[in-house]
Amino acid sequence: MHLNPYGEYAVLLGASLANDWPADRQGIEERTLALGMTQTFPPADGDHAAVRAVIDDWLAIVDAPDPDERAALLNAQLAAAGAYPRLVDHDDEGWHLHYRDDVRSLPFVLRATINLGTALHLVTRGMNRLGRCEAAPCRNVVADVTRNGRQRFCSVRCANRAAVRRHRARVG
Repeated sequence: MHLNPYGEYAVLLGASLANDWPADRQGIEERTLALGMTQTFPPADGDHAAVRAVIDDWLAIVDAPDPDERAALLNAQLAAAGAYPRLVDHDDEGWHLHYRDDVRSLPFVLRATINLGTALHLVTRGMNRLGRCEAAPCRNVVADVTRNGRQRFCSVRCANRAAVRRHRARVG
């Protein structure tokens, strides 16, 4: 049963691309496939830069200072990429929903997928479940998909570094 084709993987894909930007279009496509997308799209001139623009627009949502601004920015991105929901059956995956037009463009699909996934993530888990790593100077995106909703660091390494700093501040 395939309930949510734009779920958790989409927000994690956005974070992955933001935190470790691929050097070329092939790297973007490899990342999308590794993180859950099942389709590939014909290459077009400018795809690498256009996907970078998608991620930069998404980072404005990540960095929004409050839920109202975050929602306004996200709504604008959804409007730019959105279409009416439709049932599709491609690549023998079985019937499922797409929330975008059938445009065969990697940047267009990523704009729709990442932003819809982010919207679903925020409304189901909480508007505060997306932000930046709290281990200065790290600025990686943290998409909190934990059960308890308290993920503050992008990695165990950053969490440990912050714990060591807190410990050193207490003892000396």
